[in-house]
Amino acid sequence: MNPPHNKLPQKSSHSEIDAFLTKVRKTTVMVSNQKRGRLLFALDATASREPVWDHACHIQGQMFDATASLGGLDVQLAYYRGFMEFDAIPWSNSGPNLLSHMTSIRCAAGQTQIAKVIQHGIMETHKAPIQALIFVGDAMEEDPDALNRLAGTLGILGVPIMMFQDGFDRIAERAFREIAQLSNGAYCQFDAGSAERLRDLLCAVAIFAAGGQKALQVFSKTRDPVVAKLTAQLTKARR
Repeated sequence: MNPPHNKLPQKSSHSEIDAFLTKVRKTTVMVSNQKRGRLLFALDATASREPVWDHACHIQGQMFDATASLGGLDVQLAYYRGFMEFDAIPWSNSGPNLLSHMTSIRCAAGQTQIAKVIQHGIMETHKAPIQALIFVGDAMEEDPDALNRLAGTLGILGVPIMMFQDGFDRIAERAFREIAQLSNGAYCQFDAGSAERLRDLLCAVAIFAAGGQKALQVFSKTRDPVVAKLTAQLTKARR
């Protein structure tokens, strides 16, 4: 395993986060009377992620807390594991409900199914607009060309894919970067020791989905540089 490229970010206090989310919530309400934002949150639940799964659930649960504070955001949780098992729970704006589903999932050995994740995103977008798709995983064992075609399709539909890589697998990194680029999304990397980084990234995407790019830019000014990098990628993609 290669060493991480960046030092871990400093932990932010809960009071700072709460204060800022309150500010963003007020800003978001004033943006417009548009329909509630929708965020598809997809997870790799194969065996390789089992050692950090419970901790990851806690951190990712904080994203649900953030979206609940923001208001105006529905989240759908999707995941794959085992032998071709893929599932998605109904859309919900209840953080506790989503977290309950997430903590009930148990990892199982199997191949990656990123194509199914993106195909599901395309299908859901045809039903109603989605503001972003988050994917958290650590491996890629599929045809990269097929994934790129699907990512491009979702990008054309206006749905950026946020590819968050758990660990430092080089094959996964290359594939994840291409998927993010082709969908006009963003790529970021974290590991088991950078839980605060993941939390900030998830909250940033939730803010983007609920309040748009302007709200994300405001948020990034007070966060770790990794959030600013995510914001820069999204800004560049939309020029």
